[in-house]
Amino acid sequence: MFELYLSIKQNDMIKKERTIIHLEINETHHYYGSIKALTLEFHKKDIGIEYGSLRNYGLSENKSYSNSKCIIRKSYLKTTEVKSRQSKEKIK
Repeated sequence: MFELYLSIKQNDMIKKERTIIHLEINETHHYYGSIKALTLEFHKKDIGIEYGSLRNYGLSENKSYSNSKCIIRKSYLKTTEVKSRQSKEKIK
């Protein structure tokens, strides 16, 4: 008895959105993946707001935070990941 294996290539397109927190301070731009990451590097004395207050402020694409020290914006980075995998199917 002979067995035949059929190789099937499958492509899965997965769309991802990643949060981006954009800090503009002293005419420089910094980008972070979360509010927490931003506030670990810049403290209240630097940006004029602390983590809990900024989290509760409700940053969104339509609602940025600004004061005399900085501007903080929230946006999304849109990406597409293509995964390829080989699978074998046994045909009798």
